[in-house]
Formats: sequence, C-alpha cells, structure tokens
Amino acid sequence: MKRRAVLASVALAAVATPGTARAADPGPSVTRTGTTTLDNQAVFFVSYDGLVNNNSFQKNGLLTYRGYQYAVWYTADKNAVVGRRVLGAGTWSTVQVGHTLKASDSHNVISLGVSKVDGRLHLNMDSHSDGFTYVKSVAGLMDNPSGLSWTAARFGAPQSTLDGLALTSQFTYPQFISTPDGRLQLSYRAGISGNGRNALAEYDGSTWTDLGEWSGSTGTYTSEHGSSTARNMYLHGIDYDRNGRLHSFFTWREQNGAVMCNSGGITNHDTGYVYSDDRGRTWRNNAGTVVGTTGGSDKVAVTDSGLVVDALNPDHSLMNQESQSTDSSGLPHAIISYVPGRFGQCTTDYVSDRTANGRAFHVRRNSSGSWQKTEIPVVLGSSQRTKLILDKYDNAYAIFPFGRIAAASKASGHTDWKILFDGSGLNAFGEVVIDETRVAQDNVLSFMYQEKSSGTTPSALHVVDFTLPA
Repeated sequence: MKRRAVLASVALAAVATPGTARAADPGPSVTRTGTTTLDNQAVFFVSYDGLVNNNSFQKNGLLTYRGYQYAVWYTADKNAVVGRRVLGAGTWSTVQVGHTLKASDSHNVISLGVSKVDGRLHLNMDSHSDGFTYVKSVAGLMDNPSGLSWTAARFGAPQSTLDGLALTSQFTYPQFISTPDGRLQLSYRAGISGNGRNALAEYDGSTWTDLGEWSGSTGTYTSEHGSSTARNMYLHGIDYDRNGRLHSFFTWREQNGAVMCNSGGITNHDTGYVYSDDRGRTWRNNAGTVVGTTGGSDKVAVTDSGLVVDALNPDHSLMNQESQSTDSSGLPHAIISYVPGRFGQCTTDYVSDRTANGRAFHVRRNSSGSWQKTEIPVVLGSSQRTKLILDKYDNAYAIFPFGRIAAASKASGHTDWKILFDGSGLNAFGEVVIDETRVAQDNVLSFMYQEKSSGTTPSALHVVDFTLPA
C-alpha cells in the first residue's frame, strides 16, 4: 500500500461555488404538520452521552415503505418493540418481538431493514462488541401491510445468528442497506473501538452470506504527538445513490492516546471517503483507485493514499458517525463536526469543549470532483451528532441535537445556512433519528426524538413531521 496522502485534487475550498439549480426551484423550508407519540414511557438512561432509543447512527430506527412508517424502540421495561402506522396517521400499532434489552448501554440500539426481494422486515439489536439479537418477519409482510395483521405471530423467534450465520463475537453498529436489486445488506463493526474492522453480510431472499471485512485496523498513524498501530474506521453512513453506487464517509479512531495533545480529548482524526460500484465488493478512493476488497487480504487502511477529503489531527474532538447523503446527481455530501482552531489547537475535555465551541460543517463533492466545505453558523451546544438530508431540489438540511433544523439552498452553492426551526416545544434530549427513506417518498422530513428526563425515569418518545418544498 502507498503512503497516506491528501491528493491536491481533493483540496477543500472554504467557500463554495454556486450550484446549478434552476431559477424556479424553491429554496429550503420546513412546515411542522404534526407529532405522534410512540410510547409515553420509553426506557431512559444516559450512557456515552446518548440514549439507546435515539442514537443517530441507527440505520434505520425509523423507516418508510409502501405507504407505512415503521419505528423500533425499547419500552420502560426494556422490551423491544416495533411499531407501524399509515403515513400521516396519528396512532401506531405495536408488537413486542420477544427480546429484552440486556444492558444499560446506549450502543445497544435496534436497527431495521427491508429485503425487497421477499418483503420481509429485519431487526438487529442489542450489541456492543459482543453478540447480537436478530428477528425477521414472515415473507410478504412489508408488501401487503393493509392486508396482513400486525401481530407477534408475523415475526420469528429471536436468534443469536443470521439464520445460522454467526459472523463475529464482537459485533457493533448494525446498519441495514437495501441494494438496488432488492437484496439486503448488513453493515457492522467486528472488533472494538480503536481496534475494529467494518464488514458486510448479504441476504438474497433465502440465505445470509458473510461477504467479509473491508476496512483494516493495522498500520502506523503518526501525529505531531505520537504514534498508534491500531484503530477502527467509524462510518458516517453507508448508502446507495439512485445510480447504484455505494458511498461511505468515515473517520479513524486510534487506539493509542499518545496521538493526542491531551488525554481529555478523543483520538478521532481526518474525514475520509470511499465508494463501491459493485455492491460493496471492492472499494475505491475519490480518484477511482481500488483501495480495498471485501473479504480479501487488501483492506482499506489508514496508510492508503487518496482517502482523506478533510484533514484534521486528533486535537479537535472530531465526531465519529455523524451523517451523510447523496444528491440527485449522485454526488456525496456529509456533515462533520469538531472544535475549530480559532478556539484553540488542543481540546482538553471532549464533552465540554464540543458543547461550548463545537461547530458543524457541510462537506460535499462537486461535479468536477473537487471537495467543498462550509461551516454551518450554529453553535452545537452539545457534544452530540447532527444529521443530514437533501430534498428533491438538493437543498440541504442539518438536523441538530434537540431537534433544531438549519438549511442551505442549492442555488447558493449550499452557503446560505440559517435556522428554520429552533426545536421549540419538543423538549428533546439530544440526538434524533431521521427517517432517511421518507424524504424521497412523500416529501416529508420525519424524525424520532425522546423527551428529556433524569436518572432512569422513563420519558415519552415521539415522531415529528415537517413538510418540505413541493
């Protein structure tokens, strides 16, 4: 592998070039249309600064398919629940799937996926560097929701494997991805924080197959402070665009704290990007060079060239697993956040420094292949993550902690960011879970949030809807 380098062709511009939106295209807007309650008494505990029902890296905690919306969460007594409603309806029907949350760990989220090839709903849950629980519905449940009753009998028994496929004993971060040809893939991390690998499994309508690992944990990374020889790649997402390309932004987290200026920070560094044109079998950098093969000996590694699209050392409390999306042309966009250098070159308390001085940035590739970056002028006021969506006109929306929404128009080159909704009335704890699938289907921004509470007192879990420009 070649020495890691940042290619000059992907140097970031501080100010974007105006986009090519038609004059008639509307700019961004949100109109709140209603809020529904999933559970008045959902489980509440804070760990790793987050909630198990509202960690924004869930893919998907909330999704829409064939006119129905689906949500997953844990109740006050820690039972795993899946709910559904007709889009726009005020009430949800719920089913317990026979599993109880095993630990008060906010990593142990529930993720949903749909295998279009056979119309099943899949759930993977309750894992943090250990075993997972998997549940799937009967075939056809998602294709005929109005004709099939919503009962526990529609779901199989909880399993500790994918229909017999064991994967790894150190499993975390399940993310389901529906492929363009109707299959379902499961992205996950094998290993632990600071020493883990990303991997994929695939379901073809009858059988799960382990495709293998595609990112590596080995190699030497050296900062101005010290070196590290182990790490993991944290994904900002993993998404197919309308042309079938699979995109993923990421950050690296080093195992050795010697790479930091202060032990109170976090070892995350650099924003990278890779893509795949063969359903995740091989991975390419921004220049199109193959840098890794899933299941092969050549993994995407920290020492590979051409991966970094925004260079940043480990001294600025860069967030992992933030957010990404692709626009109507298949161009990748991401939200990243960290403490900018104007507030100092060494964060000493990850949570307090991000809360006081953290800022989010919109990073995107333009049609010429170069990368652009714009700071979003909103104080984070939180250590937590921000989500990103694009409407049908390619206007960009950042959904901040506490349910605040900022947006920028394509016509401005995504530089005119402003707050559209300040979160008033939500009383949201922090991160929110976005329905990534709904925006394209019915032009609605829908997200799940949980109300603030204290200790382990349960609190209400809601879904709020906003219409986007028609």
